[in-house]
Amino acid sequence: MSVRILIVDDHPLVLEGLKSLLADVESVQVVGTASNAIDAIAFLKSNEVDIAFLDINLPDISGIDLCKKVKDQFPDVKTLALSTFNERAYVSRMIQNGASGYLIKSSGKEDILEAIAQVQAGGYFMNVQFDQVTPATAPKTVPFLTRREKEVLVLIAEGLTNPQIAEQLFISVTTVNSHRQNLLIKFEVSNTASLIKLAAGLGLI
Repeated sequence: MSVRILIVDDHPLVLEGLKSLLADVESVQVVGTASNAIDAIAFLKSNEVDIAFLDINLPDISGIDLCKKVKDQFPDVKTLALSTFNERAYVSRMIQNGASGYLIKSSGKEDILEAIAQVQAGGYFMNVQFDQVTPATAPKTVPFLTRREKEVLVLIAEGLTNPQIAEQLFISVTTVNSHRQNLLIKFEVSNTASLIKLAAGLGLI
């Protein structure tokens, strides 16, 4: 079944560019486009959408605020931020408001399709590099994380111990330790301090 995409951007060239880029991809269907937040919400109320691409700069409200509205009103719809802003502050705010990823508008077809696949599967995708996260210490994209791994990552960052995390998430300490080890492997780090520093640099916590 095709992944249904809504593209929200006030630049016609971006809308048409993305539509044409995805037109020949069998696994993806662009079901609609909108140039502002009001039209986007109206479309979501009457159409089935899997992933919404949200531009940060919209004429009525920001994509950051729209992201939160979509998450609150349509919790099953996943969101991908789309912008020219290669800045950590925007990424962090989009992630905090529920976005599952962040794509720079100049992204190639390969990155866009990878983002759609990872986000649809419940993971994160970002192709943003920050000054404080050097290419030598950070993966090009955020590793694929399951929903549970995301929850464990946030609680680790809050300083909770494995038993405390287990109690909060109603899972065993052994399971928490397994998730913790998986996170270290996926982020290619050897300790929790490095994990938190890298995750923070990527705007995940």
